[in-house]
Amino acid sequence: MAYTPSRWPVSVKAVALDRQGRVLLLKNEREEWELPGGRLELPFDGGPGDDSPERAVERELREETGWTVEAGPLIDGGVWIYEPIPGRRVLIVTYGCTVLTPDRAPVLSHEHKQIGLFAPDEVSGLVMPQGYKKAIATWVGRDCRRA
Repeated sequence: MAYTPSRWPVSVKAVALDRQGRVLLLKNEREEWELPGGRLELPFDGGPGDDSPERAVERELREETGWTVEAGPLIDGGVWIYEPIPGRRVLIVTYGCTVLTPDRAPVLSHEHKQIGLFAPDEVSGLVMPQGYKKAIATWVGRDCRRA
């Protein structure tokens, strides 16, 4: 029998904080809050595609919120497997990001139902996958330790 490798979608996500230390979240069609981000894009129809996961997460933030960010390091524990619907698994890769446009209010795109900025202590009470909550707590904790 021939070996058939698994194919998993990869979704790059960002933890991005505003000047007040609030995390940017988006509400999806499943009524869950999630981190902004999306899939890596391959070159097609003459388009360039993404040359790295970091550039992909920066592009996704611009498209989904209007914020310009610089992707930082992978968040410790921020790479995990999510099953949004039974039988469909996605590899989540989460980066801590520096917001380069902190005075610009985020703008809701057509891809989501709602946009919000939440204090870190509000995140635990939100309907959201645990992997996102863990990544936010890790990034916020790292940020506090640097201060």
